[in-house]
Amino acid sequence: MTAFMRASDAFTWAMESDPRLRSTVVSVVLLDRSPDWEEVRRRFDLISRKLPMFRQRVVHSPPPAPPRWEHYRDFDLDYHLRRASIPGPGTLDDVLEMARVAEMQDFDRARALWETTFVDGLANGGAAVICKFHHALTDGVGGVQIAMHLFDLSEDMSRVEPLPPEPEVAEPGLLGGYRDAVRYDTGLLGSALTGAATRVPRLMYDGVRRPVDTIRSAASTAASVYRTVRPINSTGSPLATERGLTRRLGVHQVPMRPLREAAHRCGAALNDAFVAGVAGGLRLYHEKHGVAVGDLHITMPISLRTKDDGMGGNRITLMRFDVPVGEADPAKRIQAIRRRTAAVRNERSLPHTQLIAGMLNLAPRWYIGSVLRHVDFVASDVPGVPVPVFLGGAAVRAQYAFGPTIGSAVNVTLLTYVDTCGLGLNVDTTAIPDYDLFRDAIVGGFDELLSLAS
Repeated sequence: MTAFMRASDAFTWAMESDPRLRSTVVSVVLLDRSPDWEEVRRRFDLISRKLPMFRQRVVHSPPPAPPRWEHYRDFDLDYHLRRASIPGPGTLDDVLEMARVAEMQDFDRARALWETTFVDGLANGGAAVICKFHHALTDGVGGVQIAMHLFDLSEDMSRVEPLPPEPEVAEPGLLGGYRDAVRYDTGLLGSALTGAATRVPRLMYDGVRRPVDTIRSAASTAASVYRTVRPINSTGSPLATERGLTRRLGVHQVPMRPLREAAHRCGAALNDAFVAGVAGGLRLYHEKHGVAVGDLHITMPISLRTKDDGMGGNRITLMRFDVPVGEADPAKRIQAIRRRTAAVRNERSLPHTQLIAGMLNLAPRWYIGSVLRHVDFVASDVPGVPVPVFLGGAAVRAQYAFGPTIGSAVNVTLLTYVDTCGLGLNVDTTAIPDYDLFRDAIVGGFDELLSLAS
């Protein structure tokens, strides 16, 4: 059966007609030495056979059906797995430069949407892995699930299950794409009619028995949908207003326990403290430029993943709201963000994410792009691996993830590893040309929070 893109993934795929809105994710894993190449290659081969999308490309469908995933005969594992060496000192900055270039390059859309580069020649005999994948393949949590099929819990490599056979590639039919699209559209229409036949009588019944409550419920849902798709006509920041194609990647580490303690003392969670730290950094950055700042627009990924969802896959929705960046008191900032994120996580529109995405797919691309380019920043919190792990016999020293800016000035992604929060900064240098000043401000924003735990 043909696998069509989910409406939300089709939305991100279509909006990439503007390269500033690409949904490319890059992660960096630092190792204490070079891993066993053949063993790691075998594990990637296993993953590519267990997860179909890792051997599939995206093919356009006759509208209005979304693009579909398709196996192709020219899949070459060694195209997606590369090896490279860094001459000279082999510093983290050298690795980040390679990751930066990878992040800015689009995928070969005739192939599967992922690439992995193994880097040797780092200082003290270290090595690194740079993974690049499209967000339609997996979200952050799904990526960690996949990574656990690569990692071991000790230096001794565990036995890997036998490789299943390679997936069969069917011969494309003369009208196969059109036939599948018609089936998809017919099924979608049937589901809509069935849903209407089920809900409309219930709605009419509730409207007769409880007219006021029914109207309030419908109005609340409509208001929630509007908040989800509402247009943003200008950036909140008077400073970072332009958008470009050049990126700069950077990292920062924050100890997890003090950050969580700071959150708990304010009656909040780790994610609230994380967003508050980024907000504090943005406030300091504006202050260094002598510019006042109030609320800024944030895009925050909200996980919709359930225990029934399989490994990998993209199971997030993007919610936009405002955060009080101008609040100088870190405790008050955490508490305010806690209230606002709690409201977002309880939006009535969340169960209708795919329907909303399908509606947005009908909107002009220029309109969607103009809305996204007025978001100030993206903040994403990904719970990573809680214990030390090994890759091909090499110990993992640190991990960082760099989410896409999708039109914002910067994406800050938190990826935890053991007891450390690794921050990945993906900066649009047109919006923020002075990266070093910005990174110092982010460090200062998190130092404010850590002082709450002292």
